[in-house]
Amino acid sequence: MNRDRIETLLQGADHRAGRPVFGRVAAIEIRRRAHRRRVTRTIAPLAVAAMIAVAVVLLNVPGREPKGEPEPQSIASLQEQVRQLQERTDATLQLVQQVLEQDRRQRRLAEAEAELASIPDPMEQLERQVDKTAFLLIYRADQLYKELDQTESAVAAYKEIIQLFPTNRWAEVARERLAEIDEHERDQIGS
Repeated sequence: MNRDRIETLLQGADHRAGRPVFGRVAAIEIRRRAHRRRVTRTIAPLAVAAMIAVAVVLLNVPGREPKGEPEPQSIASLQEQVRQLQERTDATLQLVQQVLEQDRRQRRLAEAEAELASIPDPMEQLERQVDKTAFLLIYRADQLYKELDQTESAVAAYKEIIQLFPTNRWAEVARERLAEIDEHERDQIGS
């Protein structure tokens, strides 16, 4: 029963896939491919054999004597070059370390500046608080004068504002209110 099921599934898959599509293949293209394969198979071993033969010939050239011990001058010269290279390497490493340290300092400085920039200016905060306090005192003095009809207490409050905050804009408002009260009292005395 499994076999019947598998055959049915395979037939359904073949039916859904449709007929295979083959492109046109020319006989000349088949010949070219076969020729390339033959050439590749023969040329690679021949090239390797030629390289080995050239190497053998070059090693066996008459008149060339194999070098023996290197000359002491040559060794001293090489040692001097190695020492100079070591000095340059050490200097370069030191320079790299200095650059990295300077970069770390710059990053720390930038972070500190960013943190400092995020902190509000204490003088501005203080000025805002002073301004807010003066405004609240004006507001309270206005309530005393206009709503509660306590003119003497309001006059004392306005004078206190002028005394406490002489350069604040609310001190100017307090002066204006005192002038209004004086004018109002003169009008009442004159009537």
